[in-house]
Amino acid sequence: MKLIIAIIQPGKLEAVKEALTEVEVFRLTVLDCQGFGRQKGHPGLYRGLEIGVNLLRKVQLQIAVNEEFVQPTVDAIVKGGRSGNDGEIGDGKIFVLPMDDCVRIRTGETGAEAI
Repeated sequence: MKLIIAIIQPGKLEAVKEALTEVEVFRLTVLDCQGFGRQKGHPGLYRGLEIGVNLLRKVQLQIAVNEEFVQPTVDAIVKGGRSGNDGEIGDGKIFVLPMDDCVRIRTGETGAEAI
């Protein structure tokens, strides 16, 4: 089992959800978040003064999958989250983490069956 955490542009959320549906991944958690990488933020105005805003709005996806769904899930996120054919700085990142266990609260099922 793996936990996939993806940070994407907010405007790409619907495209990523559609791409995930195509590979039969239907369960995900979506969080609003802020951050910056190479983009280093952007200038903003506050009461007429220009200030540096170094945190940009992003969306974080958390998806728990069984081993056979890891690569299709990553590929779907890349497909839906990339800007254009070659992508752009700020398109996001995907992290794949090992997941020791999962428990379905309703039934008490554990492991792969709980996902």
